[in-house]
Amino acid sequence: MYRNGRLVCDGVGLEALAKAHGTPLYVYSAEQIRYRAGLFAEAFRIPHTVCFSVKANSALGVLKVVAEAGAGFDIVSGGELERVLRVDRRAARRVVFSGVGKQAAEMDAALKAGILIFNVESEQETELLAERAAKARKRARFALRVNPDVFAGTHPYISTGLREHKFGVAIEDARKVYRRAARSKWLDAAGVSVHIGSQIRSVDPFGAALARVAKLVGELRKDGHDIRYVDAGGGLGIDYGAAGAEFDAAAKVRAYATVVEKALSGMGVHLLIEPGRFIVAQAGALMARVLYVKRNGAKTFVVTDAAMNDLIRPSLYQAHHEIVAVKKAAGKTAKVDVVGPICESGDFLARDRAMRVPKPGELLAVLDAGAYGMTLSSNYNTRGRAAEILVEGRKARVIRKRETVGELMAGESV
Repeated sequence: MYRNGRLVCDGVGLEALAKAHGTPLYVYSAEQIRYRAGLFAEAFRIPHTVCFSVKANSALGVLKVVAEAGAGFDIVSGGELERVLRVDRRAARRVVFSGVGKQAAEMDAALKAGILIFNVESEQETELLAERAAKARKRARFALRVNPDVFAGTHPYISTGLREHKFGVAIEDARKVYRRAARSKWLDAAGVSVHIGSQIRSVDPFGAALARVAKLVGELRKDGHDIRYVDAGGGLGIDYGAAGAEFDAAAKVRAYATVVEKALSGMGVHLLIEPGRFIVAQAGALMARVLYVKRNGAKTFVVTDAAMNDLIRPSLYQAHHEIVAVKKAAGKTAKVDVVGPICESGDFLARDRAMRVPKPGELLAVLDAGAYGMTLSSNYNTRGRAAEILVEGRKARVIRKRETVGELMAGESV
C-alpha cells in the first residue's frame, strides 16, 4: 500500500526499514498473517485444525504469530519440529509430520514431543514407525498418504498427486498397507492423508481428490480401522499477478471450504488442512536496491542487490512476482530484465517486464514473497542471507539478523 507516494507495510514505511537494516530485506505483516489464518478457521463448519505448512516460511517470529492465532503446524523434518517447539512446546499436540523420507531420529523426537499424527508415505515407513514407537513405548497415530491420481493443473515441480510422483502410495494399494500396519499394537491407523500439489488456482481438484479419499475411508472403516482424521493437505493458490491487490482471499477460502465439506459430508471426521503459501505469501515482500542499469544490445538490465540466492522462485519455477518502486516516480517505461549479481544467467527476478526504468540507488519491492522466499534461500556465491523484519502495527522488529561472511565460514577449517 502506498501512503503519500511511498510504500508502507501496515504503519511502517519501507524506506525507513531499508535505511535502518539494509537490503536485501524481507518484510512481513503480522496483521496480514493473522487475517489469512483466520479465514480458514472461520470458513469451515466441520471439526478441523489448521496446520500451517512450516516449509512455506519457517522464521520463528512468523511461527509465533501463527501459533498465537491458534493454528497447528505441518512439518516435514526434525528441524522444523524443533522450530515449532521453540515457539510453543504445547503446539506439538497440533503438529502433523509429513514428508517422504522421515528418519528414525526424527520419528523419535516427534514421538517424544507428542505430536498429533504422522502422515506416512510408504509401507516401509509404517514398519519403521512401529519399531520406533515400540522402543518409545508410545502408540503412534498415523495417516497413510494416498495418491489419488488427480491432475492439479500447476507447475510440474509442485504437482504431487499423480502416479509418477514420489509422494504417497497408490490409492488402490492403501487397504493392504493399513491391513499390514494393523498387525502392530504400536500403530494407530487414525486417518487418511492426501496432498495433490501447490499453487492450485481451482478448487475443483481438491473436491475430486477428497471424493476418492472419502470412498477409501468408508472401505477402511468396513475393514475395522477407526479412521477419524482426514488430512486434505494444502496447496490453495494465490494471485501473483498485477490483479493481486483485488484478489478476494475470503471468497477463495469459502469456495475451498465448500468443496472440501461436500466431499466429506456425513463422514464424521476431523479435518486437517495445511495452508502455507495462502497465509504468508502476500504478507511479505523482498526489498532490493538498484545497483546499475545497463544495456546489452536490445536488452535493458536492472541490476539489484537481491539475487536468486535470496528469491529463487523466478529462476526455479518461472514464477511471476510483481516488482514495484518503493517511492513512486515518473519516468520512461520499457521492457527490462531485473537481475541480481549472482554469476549465473539464470539469476533473475523478472524477464521482459514492462516497468518504469529505475535509477541506481532506488529501492524496489518484490511483492508476494512471504512464502518460499527465505526458506528456499541459499549462500551461493558466499552471499549472506537477508535479514527479516516483522511489522506489527507501527512497530517493526528484526526476527532474523543478516548473515555475515564470517558466520558463513565459522564452521569451516583450512
